[in-house]
Amino acid sequence: MTDRPAPEDASSDLTPYAQLTPDAVIDALVAAGLDPDGRLLPLNSYENRVFQVGLSDGGMAVAKFYRPARWSDEQILEEHRFALDLAEADVPAVAPLALQHPAHGHGAELLGMPPTLAVWQAAGPQGSARHRYSVSPRRGGRAPELDDPEVLQWLGRLMARLHVVGRQTLFDHRPTLSVEQLGRSAWRWLRDHGDLPDPQRAVWLAAAEQALDTAQAVFDRVPDLRLGRVHGDCHLGNVLWTPDEGPHFVDLDDACNGPAVQDLWMLLGGHRRERQPALYALMDGYESITEFDWREWTLIEALRTLRLIHHSAWLARRWDDPAFPSAFPWFGQAMYWQQQADQLRHQIQLMEEDLEHPGYG
Repeated sequence: MTDRPAPEDASSDLTPYAQLTPDAVIDALVAAGLDPDGRLLPLNSYENRVFQVGLSDGGMAVAKFYRPARWSDEQILEEHRFALDLAEADVPAVAPLALQHPAHGHGAELLGMPPTLAVWQAAGPQGSARHRYSVSPRRGGRAPELDDPEVLQWLGRLMARLHVVGRQTLFDHRPTLSVEQLGRSAWRWLRDHGDLPDPQRAVWLAAAEQALDTAQAVFDRVPDLRLGRVHGDCHLGNVLWTPDEGPHFVDLDDACNGPAVQDLWMLLGGHRRERQPALYALMDGYESITEFDWREWTLIEALRTLRLIHHSAWLARRWDDPAFPSAFPWFGQAMYWQQQADQLRHQIQLMEEDLEHPGYG
């Protein structure tokens, strides 16, 4: 298995979506075999560019244009294969549509799947740019009510069903979650390329390095983790709820090989004692479908630590994209790095408690 390629140097392409005008989006959809009616609504997405598209038959679709150089074609197709596997198993997840395009495919036939990844060469004042994209049905919804035990049980059953499918095989090209993959690589990038102000630079680097060492010690206490294909980024924006059908998954962009707890911990907030009732409601639903290795709950604070460091690096890597400074104006200031260092030191304390007194959640 291979990890994801190193993210592109943002300075090499300051405006990766400059040529992706509304006309270019419509032209790409027509080339893929769709019949858009001209309605086009940009949706909230920073990593990729996502549009809600009106169709001439009155329906709606969602078009996703992938950030250049972030994922290989094989990695995108593995994401699509996972979504299709979930749909085939009747797990509520939004799967990509089969497309028509002269440049479609990209090895899809080798995975035994329809052509779901298309390419469009968009021209603009700065030249042309190659954009890979997919299209999926539009499914709306709202965030689930996590203070309702019945909702948590339903979510637990949904997560378990996803993991049953995910354990049937592993990704060959997408990353495998680890302290190295998610945390240390981000720390090294910030050390070598991040524009951290003095004196916060030394303070943050030291706190993050100690936090990563402690996170690794926590992982080492849980040997032989069972890995499978997991959603990878299961925050409330990626699990939508409808009154009639309950929850469904959207956006598998960060799918990876990992332990089941990666898809569960973000649904639980608060201190250990505060999240216990929600944890047990969630697991009542989960274990009605499949077994769970309860040792994984000791990884929560380590996973939270990795996410904090990874998120800082993600913002820094994308800072030359014009969308990021306007959306995250607080990022990069001395106060930001000081607060992050303080939060990482708090995480170290929590992880040390996990090492001294391992427990559930």
